[in-house]
Amino acid sequence: MAKPQKSDYLKEPIQHIDIKKHNVVKLVESMNEMAFSARDLARAAEIYDMMLKDKKSSTILCLAGSLFSAGLKQVVVDMINNNMVDAIVSTGANIVDQDFFEGLGFKHYKGRSRNIDDQVLRSLEIDRIYDTFIDEDELRVCDETMHKISDSLEPRPYSSREIIYEMGKYLDKHGKNKNSVVYAAYKKGVPIFVPAFSDCSAGFGVVLHQWENPGCHMSIDSAKDFLELTKIKIKAGETGLFMIGGGVPKNFTQDTVVCADVLGKEVPMHKYAIQVTVADERDGALSGSTLKEACSWGKVDTTYEQMVYSEATIAIPLIVGYAYHKKSWKNRKPCNYTAFLNADDAKLRAMGKCDCGCSSKK
Repeated sequence: MAKPQKSDYLKEPIQHIDIKKHNVVKLVESMNEMAFSARDLARAAEIYDMMLKDKKSSTILCLAGSLFSAGLKQVVVDMINNNMVDAIVSTGANIVDQDFFEGLGFKHYKGRSRNIDDQVLRSLEIDRIYDTFIDEDELRVCDETMHKISDSLEPRPYSSREIIYEMGKYLDKHGKNKNSVVYAAYKKGVPIFVPAFSDCSAGFGVVLHQWENPGCHMSIDSAKDFLELTKIKIKAGETGLFMIGGGVPKNFTQDTVVCADVLGKEVPMHKYAIQVTVADERDGALSGSTLKEACSWGKVDTTYEQMVYSEATIAIPLIVGYAYHKKSWKNRKPCNYTAFLNADDAKLRAMGKCDCGCSSKK
């Protein structure tokens, strides 16, 4: 029997679903006449369309779980390009290991979860996400690219949003696949926050940068992430949350209402809220906690909220596809919160309030 080769496993690239090609409006409307999760999904789709119709409201997309490796990247690219989202809060894996990774020209591949020997995959340096395969050697290139970007930055603390902006700038010059969430957000002025930024491929690159520059280096300021996102909430006033999965992105974004109050700014609770999750609430963990529960914390209003208990690759093309083909987004203007935050930073620097923690420059 021939010895297995990497090429035996990395054959068929994952194809990202294109919601523009599938008008699901009538299907989702029909689901509204059903019961159980079908009706929940239909109501969530209606609430998302309401967010887009509301010209006074800004929409924040929260991403957790392995979404882009599974074929949902194009959905989020289309949301950005068509003003269907104004800010994004995500796990690092989606933004760096999956989207930026593909922006560098690499791919995810169709694999399998059953009858697979993970020891063989390890020997071939193939990583597995359920039934998806990734080339570990290519991920190391992503790590090294993040190291290169870190080395290019002025040594000071950065929010993850600022670093991801630099990643978009890098793709603008060197990217091999411009069909990227990071790149689309860079071009459209949609800020992306990754509160746990070191918990992904970016972490390896930043750690190597700091290892090589122990006395003076760039660093990640997670409190600045929280402050910047709260500034967006204060500026926007009314907001809607579209949460895929739970975890850190969910809580981080919901908490901006509380943070604004701590800063002495009165803002309304998030007016709209949708969550698509496979977690439930029985263990008291955040990912499955209901949006009604969030109201008790002063985070989410309960008038337009909907939990959808479904795996994301099934629910998201239907919810976003419905809103896309309803075309309410055509009347929305881009908020360009990236420009707002950059201008605010520039103003602080001009006032001499520099956040550089180093005594010397590179």
